[in-house]
Amino acid sequence: MVAEQTDPGLARPDSAGRRRRIDGLGRAGRPGEAGATDGAAGTSHDAAPERADLPAAVAALVPKPDSPAELATQFAGVARALHAEPTTEGTLARICELAVSVVDGCDHAGITVVRRGRPETVAASDDVPAKVDVLQYQTRQGPCLDAITEHRTFRSHDLAAESRWPKFAQRAAGRTGIRSMLAYRLFTDQDTLGALNLYAGRPRSFVDDVLPLGAVFAAHAAMAFAQAREHEQIIHLEQAMTSNRVIGTAIGLLMAHRQLSSDEAFELLRSTSQLSNRKLRDLADHVVRSGDLPRPGRPGQ
Repeated sequence: MVAEQTDPGLARPDSAGRRRRIDGLGRAGRPGEAGATDGAAGTSHDAAPERADLPAAVAALVPKPDSPAELATQFAGVARALHAEPTTEGTLARICELAVSVVDGCDHAGITVVRRGRPETVAASDDVPAKVDVLQYQTRQGPCLDAITEHRTFRSHDLAAESRWPKFAQRAAGRTGIRSMLAYRLFTDQDTLGALNLYAGRPRSFVDDVLPLGAVFAAHAAMAFAQAREHEQIIHLEQAMTSNRVIGTAIGLLMAHRQLSSDEAFELLRSTSQLSNRKLRDLADHVVRSGDLPRPGRPGQ
C-alpha cells in the first residue's frame, strides 16, 4: 500500500485557525483513517488530444515535460488562460476545461464550493461530475468532501473496490461508470475556496506521477478563482456605491422640487417604484435625468 501523497500546504487551517465546515461533516464523521491510503500506482494513460480552442502552450501540456523550463512555459500558458476570463463563472468553467486537457488520465473535472454550509457543484466539464457529486452530497462522504474538511488531497484508484466511503463509492461506480477520482483542495493563504475534482472511467487512471502536476494546476486554479471572485466583489461594490449616489441625488431633487423632507422624498420614491413596478435605481435615474418623477400612467418616461 502506498500512502496518499499530500501537499504539505494542504494541511494548513484557514486564517482564523479553523477547518472548513460542511453541515453534518467533520473529522469524527468521516469513515476510515484521517490519512488516506490507496493501492500501488498503475500505468499512465495517453494525454488528452489537443484542443483547438485552448492556447497552444496549454494544449501542448503533458504530464512529463522534457525539462523544468518546458514545464514552466506550459504552466505560464495555463495561468494566462485562467486569468483571461472576465467572470468567476467563466474562470471556473475554464479551470474544468483545462484540467481535462492538462492532467493525464482525466476524463471529467468539476469544482465544488461550500455555500451556507452546504457543498455545491458550481462548474464542470460536462454532466458527469454533477452526477457523481450529488451522491457525495447525499451520503455526506467522498474524496471531494474530505479534501475540503481534512485539507488534504484524496485519491481513489477504484471506487468499485473502495472501502473508505462505503455509502458513496460503490454506488457512484455503479450509477455513473466513474472508477478513479482525485480531489484537490482549492485554497489560498486566507481561505479554503472548495475542491477541484478529477474523474476517470478507468481504474488507476491517476498514477503517482500525475499528483504533483495536479497539485500545481490546482494552485493556479485557486489563485485565479480567488482573483476572479475578488474582482466581481469590487465591481458589485462599485455598482452599489453608484446606485446609492443616484438614489441620494434623486431624493435631493425631490426634496427641492416638492418641498419634502428626506424621509418623505425617499418614501415617495419607494412607493412610486412599487406602484410602477420599476426598480428603485431605474426610477431614481429617471428623476436625476428629468428632475421629477414620471407622470402617472406613463411609467416608461
